[in-house]
Amino acid sequence: MRVWSILSGLLIIMAEAVSLAQSAGGRSTDTQRRTTTQPESQGQNSAPVQWANRVVGFSSEKVSGSGEQYKASQALGRPSKVPNLGESPAAWAPKTSDGTADEWIQVAFAKPITIRQIIIGENVNPGAVVRVQVIDAQKKEHTVYKNATPSPRTDPVLRIALNDSAVVGDQVKVFLNGASIAGINQIDAIGISDDTKPITVGINVSNETPKEIIKENLGKTVNSPGQEVAPVIAPDGRTLYFTRNFNKANIGGADRQDVWFSTLTAGTSGNPSSWSEAVNIGPPINNAGDNAISGLSPDGRIAYLINVYLPDGGLSFGISRSVKTRQGWSQPVECKIANNYNLHEKNQLEFCVSPDGRAIILAVQRKDTRGNRDLYVALQKPDRTWAEPISLGPVVNTADSESSPFLAADGRTLYFTSAGHPGYGNGDIFVTRRLDDSWNNWSDPENLGPAINTGEWDGYFTIPASGDFAYLSSRAGSMGEDDIFRLKLYPAIKPDPVAIVSGQVLDAKTKKPVASEVISSLANEDKETAKADYDPETGEYKLILPTQKIYTLKAIKEGYFPTTETLDLSKDKRFRDIKRNLLLIKIEAGQKITMGDVLFEQSQFTLLPGASSELNRLVDMMNQYPVMELMIEGHTDNQGDWEPNMKLSADRVQTVKEYLTSKGIAESRIQTKAWGPSKPIASNGTEEKRKQNRRVEFTILKM
Repeated sequence: MRVWSILSGLLIIMAEAVSLAQSAGGRSTDTQRRTTTQPESQGQNSAPVQWANRVVGFSSEKVSGSGEQYKASQALGRPSKVPNLGESPAAWAPKTSDGTADEWIQVAFAKPITIRQIIIGENVNPGAVVRVQVIDAQKKEHTVYKNATPSPRTDPVLRIALNDSAVVGDQVKVFLNGASIAGINQIDAIGISDDTKPITVGINVSNETPKEIIKENLGKTVNSPGQEVAPVIAPDGRTLYFTRNFNKANIGGADRQDVWFSTLTAGTSGNPSSWSEAVNIGPPINNAGDNAISGLSPDGRIAYLINVYLPDGGLSFGISRSVKTRQGWSQPVECKIANNYNLHEKNQLEFCVSPDGRAIILAVQRKDTRGNRDLYVALQKPDRTWAEPISLGPVVNTADSESSPFLAADGRTLYFTSAGHPGYGNGDIFVTRRLDDSWNNWSDPENLGPAINTGEWDGYFTIPASGDFAYLSSRAGSMGEDDIFRLKLYPAIKPDPVAIVSGQVLDAKTKKPVASEVISSLANEDKETAKADYDPETGEYKLILPTQKIYTLKAIKEGYFPTTETLDLSKDKRFRDIKRNLLLIKIEAGQKITMGDVLFEQSQFTLLPGASSELNRLVDMMNQYPVMELMIEGHTDNQGDWEPNMKLSADRVQTVKEYLTSKGIAESRIQTKAWGPSKPIASNGTEEKRKQNRRVEFTILKM
């Protein structure tokens, strides 16, 4: 089975390049395209518009297609095809392909207005509309447009100005004489406005999109006369994996696809960085079938692959993962997803994995798919399998095809290819952003513009964590078949900035590496945001964390007290590459351990909200070692008088002791000592230094 969908290069005839206006409102049918009250980015001079939000009735529907394709509901919401011409499953089509003389559709709007203009999108064979009626609040019909001699038009947009004869209404009925114009007839959208300023319709492209963007072919070391598609850039930007087809060096032969990779060599003075000669990744990832990498973990050591690798060497539908070790890539193991299936005729599967590894976004066709393929998300369960995929919803998905998803390192910016949102070709790249922590609330997709999207199919957008460049597949300007290009990202489509945090976990005494888990969480929240396994044999741990937040980093290993460090990224608004080694203290008599989290506010002895997780780990350790005894010592900074500081440190250690005893630890196992400001570990010259001196330490007296 192939990972990609290579679509033909049929150029779509372009209509006037003007912008789209939208309006608010829900609808009562089971399909909905997003509507808003504001004009889109290129439509600042366009009249505000309401798009139809409910189907009242229709004469017939085309029955071919799947899901919601060609149904009357596809005339609702903003246009899906217009201003382009051409047949679309995301527009209403009557049952008879060559049309009849009495087809009609009646739609309603969210609220009645004084209608001064109507706009109707006819995306294929425009000119068949013969009559338009407005229905007022008393259900009276007002004919506002007649065309006794329908004839073909080149403009897909029919505009009807009511001027002084405007009526108040919330329903419009459109009649077609499909028999007058040979071929299928379609209605893409119907809108109304109470403004006389013309409604304009166009492609949703950010105003900040540059007019010119240079797409750089990666050259002969990566591309060949064959086909290179589906690039996946490692988060650190240094390794590029891709799928190569039509190449005799492929393990399964030239007619099978293999995974290849190239590495970015560092530039020197006068010599820019360059991509190395591509290498076949070899078995076990490549075999006699079709192989492709679709995602990588933040540290680049886990590759997510199309297909399930069977014991007999065959492949079946699904997803697998392979782990990179010193010996090479491991045998791929299935990522089990509940009720995972694909109804697509070619069984095509494209997917991406979220940076935290807990979500897989799939492009598949299922029983509830709106059209050809939709985007779904499968969420990881506690047993490390994934739940049944659920749709990303109607803002992202259309009655046409959505494919090649890529979720950026920020975990919220999604790039994907769609044929069902207005675009420049038969599959354009769009960007949308998660608006909350759910997976079904997305911003309106924005087309990446004509400098990136071509008249053909464009897709497979992939971005390193730095967010500087994007890599994609395209045939335009290629050396043969599809090639891999890169382009510099402009701000409007960049993901949110992140930091790559990497390093080693070391024994505090011996400074030798210790295999362990590294977990990040938001400061003062006991909620894990990312996790990595550190293996000394394979290098560093790596985490990807969105900036402009404060995190705690914890290293956990059996036999060691979990270490906790604060990582403040709250003021960072750009990508950062941070090296941070974590020190683990072995649990043994004589060890002194400093609580990593600041447990108290200045001059207070009440525990901060986030202190409980730190102290609970101490409780767990004492429960694990039932004869362990501790000395708890309290320290302050030098601000204020000596005696109050001594009392404050005594109150603080007493608070910690009371917390431990409240959790069932015997009082006889805990001794306390207050030192006040007498034993600083840093100067008291700045608040940051003073914070280090306001600490609680414990020493293991007995094991």
